[in-house]
Amino acid sequence: MNDNSINPRKGLTRRSFLHIAALAGLASTAGATRFFSFSPDTPSLLTVRKSFPLMGTQLNLTVYSQDRDQAEAAISAMISRMQGIEGKLSRHQQESEVATLNRTGSLDQPSQELRTVLELADTIHRQTAGAFDITVLPLLTLYQQQKEQLRSQPALIQSLVRNIGQEQLQLTSSQVRLDSKETAGNLGITLDGIGKGYIVDQGVATLKSFGFQQVLVEAGGDLLVSGSKPHGAPWRIGIRNPRPEIPRELLTVTGENMAVATSGDYFQPFSPDLLSHHIINPKTGFSPPELASCTITAPNAALADALATGCMVLGKADSVDLLAGMPGCEGLFIGKNLKVQKTDGFAS
Repeated sequence: MNDNSINPRKGLTRRSFLHIAALAGLASTAGATRFFSFSPDTPSLLTVRKSFPLMGTQLNLTVYSQDRDQAEAAISAMISRMQGIEGKLSRHQQESEVATLNRTGSLDQPSQELRTVLELADTIHRQTAGAFDITVLPLLTLYQQQKEQLRSQPALIQSLVRNIGQEQLQLTSSQVRLDSKETAGNLGITLDGIGKGYIVDQGVATLKSFGFQQVLVEAGGDLLVSGSKPHGAPWRIGIRNPRPEIPRELLTVTGENMAVATSGDYFQPFSPDLLSHHIINPKTGFSPPELASCTITAPNAALADALATGCMVLGKADSVDLLAGMPGCEGLFIGKNLKVQKTDGFAS
């Protein structure tokens, strides 16, 4: 079958192009919106745009397609798949599996999606020597409530740290359970540092099932590109300046078929000096002091997402050692002093 062959199930050539750009920070919409026009670059292609909220960010989708109905079907299936997984992994949705686990301490017959994410979280936890830990939720919640005032209460922080540890999460073939180290309560998991990446992966897989092979999906710092750009050029992705008030040359990463994830102290700061933020070292209870941001490239978005969080905690030196043993994974690190360092294989 040649590259121009027709997909008999979908009715589109394999060169059909779907570009999805999800931009965080835009105003939420009451529901998905759409309009159609012709692409100025390729007049034969229709442009379809939609917006919808997902995992605490706003996704804006732009689809270039030879067939309007095909584009609509692909987007609808993608949205349904991503929202369905969000309904299982989000701690903010009261009926989700994660919320049920956090509320009751156990969950029978967890879905395959939850099992997959928990198993990957356990792998990354071990590979990062505990720097990535999904059981930090009680401490994260307290920071969100008290902000920078919590830093002046080290005894309270340490009381929570003693009850944090991913080893207390027990996963069997039929159940997932949280076992407290000390006392009941103050337990819970958050998949914020890995779930969004997994959902992006599944969204791209859905698009590919509709015959779209050239894809870019970005959702609040997690990005996955498949194939190349329409005319064969590699994707060129800008990396956010963690201190936009200090102008600097734009840093980029270039490539095909890769995921990119960035974690930074500026995403959810708890203090004006950015020394306290949503990324917390589970061993100390405080935000790691070295890096302003960390960008990871990896084979899939879930892995890149988790490694970006874990490497923020580890710091540059230990992260370089970690990534050296992980095929397809590279990193770029920006320190609090804005010094930029990267692994040898980082494609900038």
